[in-house]
Amino acid sequence: MSINTDPQIPGVPDAAWIEKLANELFSALPDETPKPVLSPHLEDHPRMEKMLNLIVPGFSKAPAAPEGFQLSDPQTSLADPHFADGKVPPSATGVGVSPAGAVRSYTPSPQDIKPPVTAPAHPFEVNESVFKPYQFDHRQEIELKHILAAISNFEKLPQIPANAFHGADPAYYFLQNTPQPITQSPGVSGFNVDLIRQDFPVFNERVNGKPLIWLDNAATTQKPRQVIDRVSYFYEHENSNIHRAAHELAARATDAYEGAREKVRQFLNARSVNEIVFVRGTTEAINLVAKTWGDQNLVAGDEIILSHLEHHANIVPWKQLADKKGLKIRVIPVDNDGQVILAEYASLLSHRTKLVSFTQVSNALGTITPARQMIEMAHAAGAKVLLDGAQSVSHLRSDVTGLNCDWFVFSGHKVFGPTGIGVLYGKEDLLNATQPWQGGGNMIVDVTFEHIQYHKAPSRFEAGTGNIADAVGLGAAIDYVSKIGIDAINQYEHYLLEYASSRMQVIPGLRLIGTAKEKASVLSFVFEGFRTEEVGSALNREGIAVRSGHHCAQPILRRFGQETTVRPSLAFYNTTSEIDVLVDTLYRLRRGRN
Repeated sequence: MSINTDPQIPGVPDAAWIEKLANELFSALPDETPKPVLSPHLEDHPRMEKMLNLIVPGFSKAPAAPEGFQLSDPQTSLADPHFADGKVPPSATGVGVSPAGAVRSYTPSPQDIKPPVTAPAHPFEVNESVFKPYQFDHRQEIELKHILAAISNFEKLPQIPANAFHGADPAYYFLQNTPQPITQSPGVSGFNVDLIRQDFPVFNERVNGKPLIWLDNAATTQKPRQVIDRVSYFYEHENSNIHRAAHELAARATDAYEGAREKVRQFLNARSVNEIVFVRGTTEAINLVAKTWGDQNLVAGDEIILSHLEHHANIVPWKQLADKKGLKIRVIPVDNDGQVILAEYASLLSHRTKLVSFTQVSNALGTITPARQMIEMAHAAGAKVLLDGAQSVSHLRSDVTGLNCDWFVFSGHKVFGPTGIGVLYGKEDLLNATQPWQGGGNMIVDVTFEHIQYHKAPSRFEAGTGNIADAVGLGAAIDYVSKIGIDAINQYEHYLLEYASSRMQVIPGLRLIGTAKEKASVLSFVFEGFRTEEVGSALNREGIAVRSGHHCAQPILRRFGQETTVRPSLAFYNTTSEIDVLVDTLYRLRRGRN
């Protein structure tokens, strides 16, 4: 492609002059300032032809994509699905300016960006002057952004209009006659998605020849190297049973296990480590409460209130208990967006209500329930409250003291920790007044054939040898999440959710299930003309992992007239580039079926 050098076109710099000027500028910077490596030929920039066409209409015309094109690299988004009607879905890619917080899934190699003289010790300690939380991750776009910013103060070019800026990034003022403000994504201090992704070895995997795009986070999250290494270190250096032995490894294992309990306490803002019980996961934690406190305290005629949003794990144990003891289960309905109807909830509460058990975030819809308000309402009626935090714990700040729930449950594998480990939080007095769950070693003070004296919580609920190594791994996962900051994670994921929702809701024939105003990173949908398993298989061929099925939440899907949905779900290591691959694949599916 030839590059315009006509001096008669005002405000349009020659590409070679831009490169020379930028190189001179970066050469003059202090040694400790990282300097981008510029492409030897800017005319090879994939967006240059498009930009020149914007500057000089008709200058060139990009060739149309061949019929029946294939998605070759899921890390590079297709900007145009080539619909017959010529309509292009809105996207954060394929434009010449920075869209609202666009994140591209490119991990720079050493040849792409020269590292600073003193490399950061940890990704979360990165210098924000070098890396921004939502920076472009395509090298050429980074280069062009630097070049255009560098030349902005030279007299050879027109002055930049004041309204061409919004936030910190420059608008490309010469691309249009009337500059428009650029909406920036919210800044998150110390958060960089490219560096964070380097902590997750699984993203080196390829599926069907394509880089893995993991959008099945509501089912389980991937594990950072820090968690994997911590579990490995335990088995290499600390492996022992805990508490009772007199040798060194027992002391190390006990310290590591109880240290993890303290990390969980801090993470949940519980008052005491005695309120933290290690279990296998959310399911076991709910069963523990049902089969101990529930069996001990509930009698025929008592009522349990659940919401329509519940996972089977928060329905089945209560139904089993109700059938056994003659209890009644009442259900809080939801509206057409998937939000609980508080007025209906209030009408269900009565003196017969002994327990309210509900999810903080729906695994099928992503709805965030008004947990604090619902807990206050239940307590006003004299009921206890169990809050299911399986889907909320990796997205929202968990504050059991502030929420004032009686129990809170979650699984380690949902928060970037190992499988087979989870937590039951319970108020200490309540736990100590509850009969034990299982009998065996580690949970007793004294045993004779005539008398048994149990430990207080948490030991009274941790019979036998527990999952010591994975409890330690959960502690490492909590360290990792805490280092990033749960509020930063929430902010970034909310941006991703809004981006994905805006792109998906305009795909012909696609219907999002669950559109609550307050929701977390779940995007359940059905696709007209396709079975959900067809969609899941098609996405898998492009390396995209999603969940397809009823998600162990059949009541809420049936509320919306569905038996199954396709469920992409997001985490803080996902990017808009990955979302674009998802959307482009769905467009191609639709085009192929029409």
